[in-house]
Amino acid sequence: MNQNSRRSFLKALSATAPAVGVLGAAHVAAAEEKKPGRRVVPGSPSPNYSRAVIFDRLVYVAGVLGTKPGTRELASPDFEPQCRQVLENLKASVEAAGSTFAHVLKCTCFLTDAADFATFNKVYVTFFPADPPARSTVIVKALVLPDAKVEVDCVAGLP
Repeated sequence: MNQNSRRSFLKALSATAPAVGVLGAAHVAAAEEKKPGRRVVPGSPSPNYSRAVIFDRLVYVAGVLGTKPGTRELASPDFEPQCRQVLENLKASVEAAGSTFAHVLKCTCFLTDAADFATFNKVYVTFFPADPPARSTVIVKALVLPDAKVEVDCVAGLP
């Protein structure tokens, strides 16, 4: 039975049996709430990609750099301030999608220098102090913005 015929059946049933109709309406509402769909979160700094995309109950956040909000200017040439800004920018994107860092499931982190790994961990734990999400950290040659030293993306659930 497809979704349209199910709705028709439940509407017909509710017209003939009010008690069952209430249950049927609740079922249709629950089915609509769980229906998968794709929604783009506004606020991307570029027309070439979306800031985040929600699909079903998951939020896929695009990689963010340590730029000052609304600019392509790095917060600092130094790693630690860039790292803090990356995580602030990531948090802003997660929250713009209607989620929180408590619902982040997975982060993928890109560093341009393995020597920054300990500093990254020190900053990262301040944003995810308990039950941190799954994480991959990859050392890369360079990032898209010259002098950027760290980029992070994530997948979060909706509360």
